[in-house]
Amino acid sequence: MTDRMEGMVAIVTGGGTGIGAATVRMLAARGVRCVINYASSREDAELLASETGGIAVRADVGDDAACCALAGAAVEAFGRIDFLVNNAGRTKFAAHEDLDALSADDFLDIYRLNTVGAFQMIRACAPAMREGPTSAVVNIASVAGISGHGSSVAYAASKGALITMTESLARVLAPAIRINAVAPAYVGTGWFEKRLGPDGFAALNAKIAAGVPMGIATMAEDIAVHVVHLLDPASRSLAGEIVRVDAGAHLDIGQSRRPGREV
Repeated sequence: MTDRMEGMVAIVTGGGTGIGAATVRMLAARGVRCVINYASSREDAELLASETGGIAVRADVGDDAACCALAGAAVEAFGRIDFLVNNAGRTKFAAHEDLDALSADDFLDIYRLNTVGAFQMIRACAPAMREGPTSAVVNIASVAGISGHGSSVAYAASKGALITMTESLARVLAPAIRINAVAPAYVGTGWFEKRLGPDGFAALNAKIAAGVPMGIATMAEDIAVHVVHLLDPASRSLAGEIVRVDAGAHLDIGQSRRPGREV
């Protein structure tokens, strides 16, 4: 990576916690000024903004007018938009085999934020981003959108649509704006720790690590590294790429096991 990000401006949706917060911290360390979007995590977003020299802006990115207002706030505060990280998302946990567990409203609610929200943010930011020399977008997708697994059928479908949209928009917005996506598998964040407690979180991470070839549980910072790399102007040849980050889980097809792992 280069030092050519100093003074640039990024919007990170869902930026107050988890992958978004880790990304903000890494971008700020590179001299990027960040607009930290949040919907409900106001305290986290404002604290992060004070730590990193950014600003926190509340907006529901599922609402088109709110996306336009968020882009406008970035331009008003910093005069430009160079980077956009579409990280905001939601799910509903439902067994894939239970076809009655999801309603049409569940699908629409999940698509509204995970897919349509990302499109609306790109559209809202595009005029300002077209004026920059090295503008880039990273969409936070999921391996669920590749494999059809994950927390629910609706979530997997929404992330699959986000991956397809990444490729579509990367084609039509090039060369002015580069668009790529990162597709994580399990990511250990505060969301799990709050629900499981410290001991339960540690046990889950150990279980995840034991089940993947690399023997690690991926953390938010592991994803942020790839997001920042894709945004970096040095990655100018990368467009329409989907970077799968799953600690090698997709390699393990049952024919091989790491040393010491029970078969």
